[in-house]
Amino acid sequence: MSTFVLVHGAWHGGWAWRRVIPSLREAGHEVHAPTLTGVSDRAHLISPSVGLSTHIQDVVALIEAHDLDDVVLVGHSYAGHVVTGVADRIPDRLARRVYLDAFVGGDGDAAIDLLPETVAGHYRESVAGPGFGWLIPVRSLAVLGVTEQADLDWLSPRLTPHPWLAYTEPLRLEGDSGKVPAAYVECVDWMRVFRPHAEKAAALGWPVHHLATGHEAMVTAPKELAELLLTISAS
Repeated sequence: MSTFVLVHGAWHGGWAWRRVIPSLREAGHEVHAPTLTGVSDRAHLISPSVGLSTHIQDVVALIEAHDLDDVVLVGHSYAGHVVTGVADRIPDRLARRVYLDAFVGGDGDAAIDLLPETVAGHYRESVAGPGFGWLIPVRSLAVLGVTEQADLDWLSPRLTPHPWLAYTEPLRLEGDSGKVPAAYVECVDWMRVFRPHAEKAAALGWPVHHLATGHEAMVTAPKELAELLLTISAS
């Protein structure tokens, strides 16, 4: 039995994995899906000082408080940066890292600089305007490949602005995150913003898998994603 820790991306909360979790538990695995500080059900904790290091500590604290080992740590989108930071801090508690359409960054990388310039420009403009200089307003779900009305109705009311510092604070690595085996899952039925990261993962020798769905795979292809996570964890 493995323990899955599923980390959501920007604007979401732990609830985003609701359609994936039952399949993992039915296969006999323990599952945790924390909400990062400052978003969703923890939006009341938002402040300009909440950043990447806060979110790394969120996950480290969860794993240590529950005394978890043999963890399959999954990060979606922005949370790829979080996964790398956690693996740097507590590699001996992790069995595997899984990057789901996510950033693959190195020491000193800020997430905003890992996005295509056009996309990064949209972020900066929205932060400077409706984000009051320190929040990233919610992105259009259609841009992320969500098209079914039922999915839009479920997601839209639950998304909250994301702290800008999470994207501008550089990732700081001091340990050996590379000792934790990693795998990459790219979602290919959208604009493929994270394709360069899938290519980087392949260059690093990681297995790279593809899902024929949009960026929000845990919502739009939960069964397929769960099956793939089970396959990766067993490899």
